[in-house]
Amino acid sequence: MNPFFPEEEYPDTYVIPYEKLYAMGIRGIIFDIDNTLVPPDAPADTRSRELFRRLRAIGLKTCLVSNNKGPRIRPFAEALRTPYVAKALKPRRFGYRKAMEIMGTKPEETISIGDQIFTDIWGARRMGIHAVLVEPMEPKEEPQILLKRLFEKPVLMAWRKRKPLA
Repeated sequence: MNPFFPEEEYPDTYVIPYEKLYAMGIRGIIFDIDNTLVPPDAPADTRSRELFRRLRAIGLKTCLVSNNKGPRIRPFAEALRTPYVAKALKPRRFGYRKAMEIMGTKPEETISIGDQIFTDIWGARRMGIHAVLVEPMEPKEEPQILLKRLFEKPVLMAWRKRKPLA
């Protein structure tokens, strides 16, 4: 399978059937932050705090993995009461490995959720983690992200020909 293809795709993070994932043996979830849980640079909001309360109630462990630095991710993680890995250097394996160590999970019982093919999806796939792609929340992005999105388009077109949006 193409290392840039996700295993699943959803219109957003908040419609994923987390109870079903738990029933299937998933015990840990790695989340990207910007454009996955909230728009870029936004603080944790009511919806994201409620989601993390729900995930804890289900029995799922969580960890934020971001290429952002501590000043961005620390207050976000504190608001959600979840551990984090800052400066993860995605798509490198370091952040994913550290997150699984923190959560006490193995790749086969972990999923990763993010909005970018060349960081979130590729990084998770490199670790053997089930990769879930969500649509970006905000169309206005930094120039370097917009450039990456241009290269993502043909990958997404090829993926969507094989698997429709969930």
